[in-house]
Amino acid sequence: MANRSNIAVPEAKEALERFKMEAASEVGVSLKQGYNGDLTSKQAGSIGGQMVKKMIESYEKSMK
Repeated sequence: MANRSNIAVPEAKEALERFKMEAASEVGVSLKQGYNGDLTSKQAGSIGGQMVKKMIESYEKSMK
């Protein structure tokens, strides 16, 4: 089974971490470096949803 933490472009890992931390901050969820398994599903979903929202906004902006 593949390790989910493997990223196709290793150089992108740091940028993705910053992006995740920024999204978490925007939705009011406190993340720490490393393991965050104590988050509720709602908190984790909020972070992921915010990340998707920001990616869509960025894509739409680039289409103009």
